[in-house]
Amino acid sequence: MVQELLTAGAAVASGCFVYALAAARVIKQYERGVVFRLGRLSGRVRGPGFTMVVPGVDRLRKVNMQIVTLPVPAQDGITRDNVTVRVDAVIYFKVVDAANAVVQVEDYRFAVSQMAQTSLRSIIGKSDLDDLLSNREKLNQGLELMIDSPAIGWGVQIDRVEIKDVSLPETMKRSMARQAEADRERRARVINADAELQASKKLAEAAKEMSTQPAALQLRLLQTVVAVAAEKNSTLVLPFPVELLRFLERAQQPLPERAGAGREPEVSERQQVARAGAAVEPDATGGHEAGAGEHGS
Repeated sequence: MVQELLTAGAAVASGCFVYALAAARVIKQYERGVVFRLGRLSGRVRGPGFTMVVPGVDRLRKVNMQIVTLPVPAQDGITRDNVTVRVDAVIYFKVVDAANAVVQVEDYRFAVSQMAQTSLRSIIGKSDLDDLLSNREKLNQGLELMIDSPAIGWGVQIDRVEIKDVSLPETMKRSMARQAEADRERRARVINADAELQASKKLAEAAKEMSTQPAALQLRLLQTVVAVAAEKNSTLVLPFPVELLRFLERAQQPLPERAGAGREPEVSERQQVARAGAAVEPDATGGHEAGAGEHGS
């Protein structure tokens, strides 16, 4: 009798031990447990730690609540200004409602990935190339809103979406490089022109000041001569006054030319006398004829 009781007790204990092993579940800190009893969602979501389920009746499904980093495959698209680009992104999300993540969607990871791809293609078509290259933060926010709206119903929260890279065709890269080079050259020319304008203003002020001080001009001339001589050049160029050159040119002219140039006023005086005599001759002739008439009478 005692032996039978011991055997029965051992069997019950073994059965309880096996049942406990089958019913015992351990949920980690970053997980939540969703229990289905006979196919229906049962009670509240189980938190981290030790929990029990009914073997054969309950089924526990664990859901990871950590932030998931999901790369979005590169998508080809045409921007609003008709440029073909290839854009890839990365999305950060986490489950905030374990029950909806299990019940409302078959595979929330795959669903979020597909939604991110379609939203990325849509945002490419609505944006210009300049926005994709320089205004990514705004595009990231718009992409996050597009994905987050349907994801809320799945128990998923989108933390952040970032565009990683924008690939352009080689022809477009060369065109942009030429444009950037032309822009840099334009800025360099503007800077040089401004510098020359300022230098010309300062030079004009210096010339005005030197014109009032001849000694300053001579000092500047001596400084220039010293600077040129210090370079050990075989040829030394010195400035020469223009007035002195004109004096030497007049001194080298032939004497007849200079004499003729001096007699020009005398010739003109003789011409004036001759013209005066020619004007007097008709009056004298008329006078003689008048005298003859008086005689005849």
